[in-house]
Amino acid sequence: MSEHLGELAVSTLQGNVGRIALAAALGMFLGLEREWSQKTAGIRTFSLVALLGALFTILSTETELGTGLLVIGALLVIVQGIVLATKGLLEEDETLGLTTSVSMLVTYGVGVVVATGYLIEGVVVAVLSSLLLVLKRELHSIAWGLSRRELRSVTEFAILAFVVFPLLPGRRVPVASLGVSVNPQEVWAMVVTVAGIGIVNYVVVQNYGGRGIAVTGFFGGLASSTAVVGTMLDHVRQDADAASYAVAAILLADAAMALRNLTIAVAFTLPDGLLTGVVAPLGAVAVLGVGIAAANADWSTEVEIGLESPFSMRNALAFGGVFLMVVVVGAVAKAQFGDVGFILTAAITGLVSSAGATTSAVVLYPESLGSDAAVYAILASTATSIAVKSGLTVMGSDSQFTRSVAIWSGSLIVGAVVVTGLVTLLVT
Repeated sequence: MSEHLGELAVSTLQGNVGRIALAAALGMFLGLEREWSQKTAGIRTFSLVALLGALFTILSTETELGTGLLVIGALLVIVQGIVLATKGLLEEDETLGLTTSVSMLVTYGVGVVVATGYLIEGVVVAVLSSLLLVLKRELHSIAWGLSRRELRSVTEFAILAFVVFPLLPGRRVPVASLGVSVNPQEVWAMVVTVAGIGIVNYVVVQNYGGRGIAVTGFFGGLASSTAVVGTMLDHVRQDADAASYAVAAILLADAAMALRNLTIAVAFTLPDGLLTGVVAPLGAVAVLGVGIAAANADWSTEVEIGLESPFSMRNALAFGGVFLMVVVVGAVAKAQFGDVGFILTAAITGLVSSAGATTSAVVLYPESLGSDAAVYAILASTATSIAVKSGLTVMGSDSQFTRSVAIWSGSLIVGAVVVTGLVTLLVT
């Protein structure tokens, strides 16, 4: 019965009536924020614009009217938007803005996309557009808070992400005479992804760091775990009572690091066969890290963390250099000592960058590295990264703090091993 209902729902959405209904619903969704913001064009207007796009699309594809009807509809929406924007400027009416005009055109496009049959794409565009509307203040705050240097670096990063990428070969090419081949576009996508994660988390800490240790520890750890550990050491030196939230911050940084490595491993191995072996252990580290941190400290404690801006081409290229070095050295080690050689290389790399080791394992999988070796390499680098954060606390003067971090860090690794064993037993 449930299968029949599912098939019925799919067939309905694939029909013209279902597409028209979905277009209207997405139009209402997009108009919701405009209505809440008390703009002139709201839920009804946006829903009608989406319906117009869907209707004109269906008529143009199933009648002899052709694409001219679609163009006419788009022009009507553009003209209406220009009228609204111009009226708002002349009357100094904040409810009539350019954003509303552009949103109406996007809504028309959503109606067209959905009626064409690209349902998922239409939903994604609607959701992302709604997020841009809802996060107006936050986005303005981020833009106004950027220094000139950061703004220039953002432009550099955009060049790395969107200009360099398409210029690189999209096929596997050999690395020297090591018997290893990599896809330059895939490699660059990983470099940009890791750099992008750091940038996003830097922005989060800069804008929301005052909301407590949960933000500064977790997101600060993704931006720079070394900065988190250094800051916590300073706090403990100044006040022994700070040890509880300092331990929590380091554990949150470990959890964030594990989640980042898990994301990289999953996202970039889907086409070649998902590395399922990393899910249980890295997921366990992330969950246990957050759970232990929550039990050890008050998350409302505010901590200032001095992060260096990751908006830098130099930082991205430095990570790319580390990444390339691990690929080359790891390939040589694998050729000389087998999978154990690469795993040891990844573990050593974890002292500097577990992200570099993780991305290297993903790039070499499955052409040069089997799934088991790739999983062990990722887990080894993650464990090393956890250990090195714990080791850095030795530089502090509080032995109790160092001991607490070591015990809880060890608990993360042991917990990951236990969870992995239990999952293996359940599966087999």
